[in-house]
Order: sequence, then C-alpha cells, then structure tokens
Amino acid sequence: MKKLLEDPANCLVPNTQKKPIIGYETGPLSNLSFVAKDLFDVTGHKTSNGSPDFYNKTAPASENADAITKLLDSGATLMGMTICDEFFYSLTGSNHHYGTPINTKAPSRLPGGSSSGSAAAVAAGLVDFSLGSDTGGSVRIPASFCGIWGIRPTLGRVSLKGGRAMAPSFDTAGWFSSKPDLMPLIGSVLLEGKQATAKIKRFVVIEDAVNRSDSEIGLAFNSFIEKVFGNDIERVTLAPEGLDSWWEAFRVIQAGEVKVSNLPWVRANNASLGPGIKERFKAAEAITEKEFKAAQKQREVIKEKIDMIMPPGTVFVLPTAPCIAPKKNADSKTLDSFRSNAMALTCIAGLAGLPQLSIPALSVNGCPAGISLIGAKGMDEKLLALTQTIFKRFNF
Repeated sequence: MKKLLEDPANCLVPNTQKKPIIGYETGPLSNLSFVAKDLFDVTGHKTSNGSPDFYNKTAPASENADAITKLLDSGATLMGMTICDEFFYSLTGSNHHYGTPINTKAPSRLPGGSSSGSAAAVAAGLVDFSLGSDTGGSVRIPASFCGIWGIRPTLGRVSLKGGRAMAPSFDTAGWFSSKPDLMPLIGSVLLEGKQATAKIKRFVVIEDAVNRSDSEIGLAFNSFIEKVFGNDIERVTLAPEGLDSWWEAFRVIQAGEVKVSNLPWVRANNASLGPGIKERFKAAEAITEKEFKAAQKQREVIKEKIDMIMPPGTVFVLPTAPCIAPKKNADSKTLDSFRSNAMALTCIAGLAGLPQLSIPALSVNGCPAGISLIGAKGMDEKLLALTQTIFKRFNF
C-alpha cells in the first residue's frame, strides 16, 4: 500500500485527498504514481480550482474526471491534488491563498503556472508523472521553468469531462514527466481521436519567437539548434505584423470565454481573488461582443496562415518560454513583461489548436529552459515518439 505523499515542494492543495487512490494492479501504468491539477474531479473529494472560496462552497464530486479514470484504470496510483493559480488565470504559479510550489530546479524562482503544483511535484521527484491543463501555456511554461518534459496536446484529443472549463476553445489536458519514456506511454492512455499519419520530415525555426525571447535564451536556443541540425534547417517569420497582434487576439477570446465560464461564479459569490487574478477578471468583464467577434475573425486568418506554412510533416521549433523563471520576489512590472512575452510565444499553438511538446534541453544562468516542437493537428504521437530519439542522442 502506498503511503500518503510527503509534500516538501509545497505542491499539494491543503486538506484535500487524505490517502492515495490505488489504480488497477495491471496495466501499462501499473506501479507508477501521479498527482493531478486541482481542476479535475475525484470521486468523494472537492475540487477548488485554486480558490478556497470555491472549495468551501462546492460539493464533493460524484465521479472521477475522464482523464483520472483512464489513468487509474491503466494502473497508476493518484497521490494527491496539486496547487494551481486561481481559476487558472496566470502563468506565474503563485497562489495568493495556498502559496507557491517550490521549483526545486531553481528554488529562488517561480515554478510557472497555472499547473505549478503538478510540475513542481515531478521536478522534485515526488511522483512519476502528473496531470495538468494548458489553455494559454499552463503546461508548457512550468515544464520549461522546472526542467521537465511537458505536452499540450491537440485541442480535443484528451477528454476534459469532469475538468473545470476556463476558455473551452483553448483548454487542453496535458501531462508532465522527468522520464521521457513515460511521455508516449501516458499518451497511449489519454489520447483519443484521429492521429496524423504524415511522417515528420521538415523542421522550421520560428524566428520571431526566438527574437521575442531574452538574448540569453536566444543564444542557448540557437546553439542547440546548430548542434542538432547544423545549417540544415529553415527559418521563417511567422507574423511579420508582430506576434503582439496574435497575442492580443488570444487574450480577447480567452477573456471573452472566461466571462462565460468562471466570471459568473466569481461575481455571484464575491470570491476573494489574489493580485493579478482580480485585475484579469475585471478586464474579462469589460470585453465586448464586438471585440470578441473581431478577435475570432482574426484567429481564423491566423489559422489559415499557419496551415499554409505547416504542410503535413512540418514541425515548428521555438523556445518554450522567452526567459528563465522570474524570481519569486519579482515586481509586478517584471511579471507583466514576462506574461506578455510568454503569451506571444504560447498563443501560436493555442490559436490553432496544435500539439506542443516542451523538451528540457537548455540551461541558462544555472536555470532550466525548454525548447518546443509544435506539430500539426493530430501529430501528438509523432512528437511524443521523438522523446526517445532526443533523449538518447543528447542525454538530458
């Protein structure tokens, strides 16, 4: 019988799950342990969505979220539920009410969010893998900051039934591990629907994403790319008009959907919100129908452009995050700049509903940093298969 998970990384939600939930004795994930972000329902337990107010006013779940059931049925044991940013509306990983999970790979720095506890647990070696969610970068950013593998799957390929919605046209359920061989194995359990059949034959560096990153990240990224590909790689500018316009379209659509999903509960219950979260909900409330429709129209243009540059078999290559993790005591101006630059990179896959795999390939100033591969829709399995090749070749 597995014991209750100790929590030296401050990654678990207080007063939730009291003992492990044991998976089936046999299955592809038997004898493996995991934790899950506090937006997935677990039978008999309350879900808080990072908010003590929500936790106090909700009832225990009557059934598991689909993803939880699949993992348990495949033999994995659920060790606990992890801290996340309030209502998933941040990328820092700091929760005003529950505290900040410890990024053991860079203890003075933030873990990244909103799946901060799930990433921190894996980075600390507390579990074999973890379940998170990614709307605007909430798996990819903490994977980069904590030096672990993480994937945002193709939109709709992992069931979110029994998981709290944020912005449904962007929401995905993703996962983390420090063990690359587990990434495709977990995918074989969770991924549903049609997978792409085209073989990967073309890698393209997104030059404007590199240019949007800090110079130290850019240098480390380009050095790695040269080592892997030499000069045999294409480079393109994805958004000559600037990635800011893409990020703004993402922001407006996300906020417009939050206005429908979580804002009504927050307002009706006068929920106590931490810094940054409060301001984002206020901004979501101000989104007009005209703004929302204009952003949706722009999204369709962006998707068409990506489709044109990404024929079957093409993979985009870019830094996962534009910087290493900000320090825990970073001021609001620094965090706002980080969020803007990070979302300019993460919105690419988000707007088009594409899978993105973050690889713990870089070290910058003693801190982890990730390199990402973005594939066409349904290329999740193809990207995950690369974990073995990449790990064996570069041993990180």
